[in-house]
Amino acid sequence: MTGTLYLVPNTLDFGTGDAQQPPDIENTLPLGALKVAAALPHWVAENAKTTRSFLKRVGQRVPLSRPLQEIGIVELPRPPKGGAAVAAPNLAPLLAPALAGHDLGLISEAGLPAVADPGALLVAAAHAAGVPVRPLSGPTSLLLALSASGLNGQSFAFVGYLPVEAGARIARLRELEAVSRKQQQTQLMIETPYRNGALLAAMLQALSAGTRVSISVGLTLEGGWTRTMTVADWKRQAVSLPDRIPAVFCLLA
Repeated sequence: MTGTLYLVPNTLDFGTGDAQQPPDIENTLPLGALKVAAALPHWVAENAKTTRSFLKRVGQRVPLSRPLQEIGIVELPRPPKGGAAVAAPNLAPLLAPALAGHDLGLISEAGLPAVADPGALLVAAAHAAGVPVRPLSGPTSLLLALSASGLNGQSFAFVGYLPVEAGARIARLRELEAVSRKQQQTQLMIETPYRNGALLAAMLQALSAGTRVSISVGLTLEGGWTRTMTVADWKRQAVSLPDRIPAVFCLLA
């Protein structure tokens, strides 16, 4: 008998506010997910420190099954800097607790594990090893942004990060706009918060005046917002985006 790999959702407030007084965790995570998280003895995480902080927040609502210092937390291998091509890491050893019969949690820094997240490799390894995988309900910024955008939710694609170099970014945006126009497909993308303004500026430079652009900032946070306007209207509004709060960008030509 093997344990189960649980994909445990996280809140969307990572790095966006006062770490000493984060928002109430029950505002975004269902009680069922909190109960599972409180019971898990082993975890795989992007960052052990922030996972301990997450578990402290969980323990304020549902008592942990054991003291925090007795919960095992192993970090995922960090991808190489600069986007260097390397062989996929062997993540099978991280599944050792599950293969020994213990339940195991996988958590991202924010939102759902394995969605726009390196944890997908561990999920693939679990399937290969015959470890059951069970996702738990929780927030994902991509779908929240899409649902709030008013753009086409029947056909959409998440394209991740765009190139940093200005010329390549403009070219990529025009390519995505052409795909969107041809297929009537919403294109979703994200950016490192300090480059939010740069991405918006590139979109307003590259895209046609009638293309609709939707931006969601600080989803699930107090003061979070979503606005959908044509490129022409965005130019008239001259909106300034925060450089420390995550945003999701959508376009539909």
